[in-house]
Amino acid sequence: MFGKKLREDRTIADSDYRINREIRAKEVRLITDDNDNIGVVSFNRALEMAEEQNLDLVEVAPNANPPVVRLMDYGKFQYEKARKERKARKNQQKIEIKEIQLRPKTDDHHLGFKVRDARRWLEQGKKVRVRIRFRGREITHPQIGRDRLEGIKEELSDVGVVEQMPNMEGRDMLMILAPLDSKEKK
Repeated sequence: MFGKKLREDRTIADSDYRINREIRAKEVRLITDDNDNIGVVSFNRALEMAEEQNLDLVEVAPNANPPVVRLMDYGKFQYEKARKERKARKNQQKIEIKEIQLRPKTDDHHLGFKVRDARRWLEQGKKVRVRIRFRGREITHPQIGRDRLEGIKEELSDVGVVEQMPNMEGRDMLMILAPLDSKEKK
C-alpha cells in the first residue's frame, strides 16, 4: 500500500463504476470501507479522505441524490467481483442436448437401438432431440413421422417429458424430450 497512487489513467469504458476524479458531483453521500455512513460531504472533502487512507473513491449509486460513493481499494474490489463471477460460472449447470436421427422408413429393430440410447441420455439428465428427416416424396406423409414420434414419446414417458411438441422445420420433424425431475419420477 506504500506510495499507492490514485487511478486516473483509465477510460470510462474500462469499468461500470466511476472512480476518483471521474465523479462529477459537488456533494456526495460518503460510506467508509467498513460500511459506516459518514453522510453528505463535499466531493473535495471525500477525495481528501480517500487520499489520506490510500483508498479509492468509487461511485456505487450514481442515480441517487446526492450520489453515493464508497471508500475502497478498487483493485481488490475488481478482483473479488471477478472471483464471484468465475465461481458462479463454475456452479452453473450446462444441459447438453443429444440427438437421434430417424427416417420414416426406419425399421423397428434399429428404432429400438435409438430409443435405448435416448433412454440412457435422459437418465443421465441430458435433453434429447428426436429428428425425423423426410427425403424425396416422403414429405407428403408427415403423419408417418408424427406417429413415429408419438410412439417414442410413449416409450420414454417413464424417464422423459416432451419439452417441444413435434413440429416441421423444412424437411425435418423435430421433438425435444427433457428428463423428468427427481420429484416427478417418484
